[in-house]
Amino acid sequence: MGMKKKIVLGAAVGFVVIAAVSANSGDGDKSDGKSSYASADRKAGSDDAKSGSGGDKSEKREVAFSGDGTFEVGKDVKPGTYRTTGNTDGMCYWERAKDASGEMDSLIANDNVTGTSYVTVVAGDKLFKSTDCEDWEAVDEKAKGTGSPATSAKGDGGMYRVGVDLAPGTYKSTGNTDGMCYWERAKDAQHSLNSIRANDNVTGSGIVTISADDAYFKTTGCKDWKKTA
Repeated sequence: MGMKKKIVLGAAVGFVVIAAVSANSGDGDKSDGKSSYASADRKAGSDDAKSGSGGDKSEKREVAFSGDGTFEVGKDVKPGTYRTTGNTDGMCYWERAKDASGEMDSLIANDNVTGTSYVTVVAGDKLFKSTDCEDWEAVDEKAKGTGSPATSAKGDGGMYRVGVDLAPGTYKSTGNTDGMCYWERAKDAQHSLNSIRANDNVTGSGIVTISADDAYFKTTGCKDWKKTA
């Protein structure tokens, strides 16, 4: 498909940890350095998609809008939180924008997606753009999962809802050798610098304690995570 993959703003090799530059571009802090993966199979709610985010069975998996297109917030897309799952081919890209100029300064937040991504679109956004992603479904952030949250996470699984997709606790990932492993604990899905509670680039073994107060855990380019405590 050629070089269709988008580079997230502030691109560099790998991620930079908080206090330097955000791992994801956000409100006024447009940064990220790692492309990730997207999907060719557009089956929202498939078994593969469910396993990518821990299998939250409490929500109806109905398509809210397509994985391809530019949508006007308030008309085409309502403010709220949305999820895309099952992205596997490295081409999924989304962005929140404050106007339709297409210029760099119009971007509020953006990301390349591997596995699952959650994004909160706020009323002040003008446009939401999605390219080569699985279709997006609405998420009720107050809903609780009906089953037990997973105690392991795919190292390239993307974003997990804490307490729904993934249980809180201490997790370990070992054997990371290429310098591309990145994890992030987030308090929301707006993808701003202020959304990030903690993050790190991992070489070798990574250990992180995910709090019950965290909203999301993001992992890209890592070996799988397993709960140890």
